[in-house]
Amino acid sequence: MLVYRGFSHVAPNPTVLTIGNFDGVHLGHRALLTRLNEIAVRENLLPTVLTFEPHPREFFAPESAPTRLSTLREKLELIADDGVKLVYVCHFNTRFAALSAEEFIERLLIAQLRVRHLIIGDDFCFGAGRRGNFALLRAAGERHGFQVEAMHSVTLAGERVSSSAVRSALAAGEMEHAAALLGRPYSIDGRVVRGDRMGRQLGFATANIRIKHSNPPLLGVFAVEVRGLDGEPYQGVANLGIRPSANTLPRPILEVHLFDFSTDIYGRHLNIRFLHKLRNEVHFPDFEALKTQIAADVAEGKSYFHRRGSEVTQKKSHDEFKARKKA
Repeated sequence: MLVYRGFSHVAPNPTVLTIGNFDGVHLGHRALLTRLNEIAVRENLLPTVLTFEPHPREFFAPESAPTRLSTLREKLELIADDGVKLVYVCHFNTRFAALSAEEFIERLLIAQLRVRHLIIGDDFCFGAGRRGNFALLRAAGERHGFQVEAMHSVTLAGERVSSSAVRSALAAGEMEHAAALLGRPYSIDGRVVRGDRMGRQLGFATANIRIKHSNPPLLGVFAVEVRGLDGEPYQGVANLGIRPSANTLPRPILEVHLFDFSTDIYGRHLNIRFLHKLRNEVHFPDFEALKTQIAADVAEGKSYFHRRGSEVTQKKSHDEFKARKKA
């Protein structure tokens, strides 16, 4: 996937384009990207995404901006997984915010992005004062020769799939619900760095993951899968928080204990998938109480994976039985 930061490059081919923040790349976003690829194949266009950095709400009202579900890198990786070939990352600043809706259409969509087909969400607005809307785009498309279509919201069991809904599920510790909205378990990427070796002192070595989320959408202790090591995911438990029982930290850190694992993995870039919340982060009176709780967390984490493995085996057996019966 080709990524352009800003608009110094004209799209190499005519595009089918969608525009949005794509925070978390949930099922609603993925439906949009599926449609994007369908149009790209049908009309021989380059499937292209225009996204923003920072999030416009971080620019206009940083004190009330929503918690980020994904960093820019994580977002781009997810978008690439859905078949997009070109992404423009627009630096959202004062100059860009001042663009009129008409300038946005003529200078960016037509001149730079060479749009031939535009797909937008049903609530998309753009340009200074948010004057641009679907009607304005459709009128511009008639003048300049590009098609415009709106994608309606995706719902799941009657709930509108949105980044806000994912944030709410994560904040409540409802990991399975968040995974359903995302179409995959929620995850955070980061690189393994050297820590203070406190985990080793407590008898549970941990990988300290440097994350770019200064305000992650979830906190606590979780059963996790870790990818990025030897092909197969590794199971473990993770603490994402400020360590109130030790030296309380100014920003959350992510520490992962992998079951039955002792290999040196400093410098590795890992993907941590949060599958099930075990508990909130709490303060313990001494290291012995903390050590006892960590042992209980590890035991509960292993029990979760054992139950999960049994459920997967039962489902597989049931599906195989149905397939044989149907045959």
